[in-house]
Amino acid sequence: MVSKRKVEWQDFASDIVRAIPQGVLLTTKADGKVNTMTIGWGTIGTNWSVPVFEAYIRTSRYTAQMLERNPEFTVNVPLAGFDRKIVGICGSCHGNEVDKVEKAGLTLVDSDEVSVPGIAELPLTLECRVIYRQVQDLALYPEDIAGRFYPQDVSSSATGSNCDPHIMVFGQIVGSYLIEN
Repeated sequence: MVSKRKVEWQDFASDIVRAIPQGVLLTTKADGKVNTMTIGWGTIGTNWSVPVFEAYIRTSRYTAQMLERNPEFTVNVPLAGFDRKIVGICGSCHGNEVDKVEKAGLTLVDSDEVSVPGIAELPLTLECRVIYRQVQDLALYPEDIAGRFYPQDVSSSATGSNCDPHIMVFGQIVGSYLIEN
């Protein structure tokens, strides 16, 4: 049986920061469908006197569309001994074409504060509500960053670096827990 143990996100901030470059999942739910994607950019901390997780999602991604319809998400962080194939699948398939939850064999767990589930295989879970979003202005990036991460000759449909800007999304952390078996 799966259970959840509430935790303070601050106690796991260093674990989260270390996990992000290796890939964590950002999960959304809208119109009865759950989608998750691998993210490798993000921060955690306090802005506007509230705890926040900041994520970057390309404007062309299905996840961005889902967040427009339901401005809630969970961040699902792996702890020791998880299957690296999960972040590979969730970072290389398009959610509007493939059910990534099914393909990766993920176990969804209802959240307490948001309508978006956690994922048992990545047990450290942050429940977030979007409080701010902004499309990044590519003209403001230094040339080396723009060229590396936003090459204008790479189609929006490509995974990884492509021509589309990111949406900077700030989610207020409204709950945090560990999923335990």
